[in-house]
Amino acid sequence: MKNITSRSPKERLIFALDVGAGMEDALAWVDRLRDHVGLFKVGKESFVRFGTEIVRQIHARGGKIFLDLKFHDIPNTVARAAEAACGLGVAMFNLHALGGMRMMMEAVGAVRRLAEQSPEKPPVVLAVTILTSLNDDDLKLLGFHVGTREAALHLARLAQDAGLSGVVASAEDAAAIRKACGDQFLIVSPGIRGIGEVAGDDQKRIVTPAEAVSSGADYLVVGRPIRQATDPAAAADAIAEEIARGIARRAFRPRRPS
Repeated sequence: MKNITSRSPKERLIFALDVGAGMEDALAWVDRLRDHVGLFKVGKESFVRFGTEIVRQIHARGGKIFLDLKFHDIPNTVARAAEAACGLGVAMFNLHALGGMRMMMEAVGAVRRLAEQSPEKPPVVLAVTILTSLNDDDLKLLGFHVGTREAALHLARLAQDAGLSGVVASAEDAAAIRKACGDQFLIVSPGIRGIGEVAGDDQKRIVTPAEAVSSGADYLVVGRPIRQATDPAAAADAIAEEIARGIARRAFRPRRPS
């Protein structure tokens, strides 16, 4: 696994591609940003609207994909979905840690079995911990007896024990997860914002790019701050510069054992 300094800032930036009223609108964003971001996140909105064709079209344009469908079902169903994700050739996909240890283990096992039969690099498998749209009060309503940070940390440890490569977690939780899970465990953080306000924001736990990477995040998922910018490519480049600042701060900290 690459360490914090071996991936470029641009490679660490994931653009959320749930945009546009049609396929051509979505693909126009790929053409506009493929030289400015590392991956394109295809979530439920794009996947339900366009199906697997959106994945094929992004690949045809040279883009890499984070398939953000958050699989959460019985273990056998998720394992088969994991196999299908491998068949699509995506670089990353995720599932919900709350699906349980067996579900996560069977998904990872399915990916590993396919990897043994193929020369292609297998996708990174991530577990979603606690959504960044939820706060401590939301968790109380759901019956949790701990806050978001404690819940995210527990689920990250569970995902690591199940053999997953990393987690999707708020940058607010990244430092605790990094300390507990070591330097080789990947952390992908959504809910990333700049200094200005973003119209229509539904995120409750948000962090700036430099803060997120400095705290321990490896990849950042950014959507509206880029989409709503006057110059989206320039906005992506500015976020990459912020990521570089976060890397510099983090690189000088003592490394923790894995």
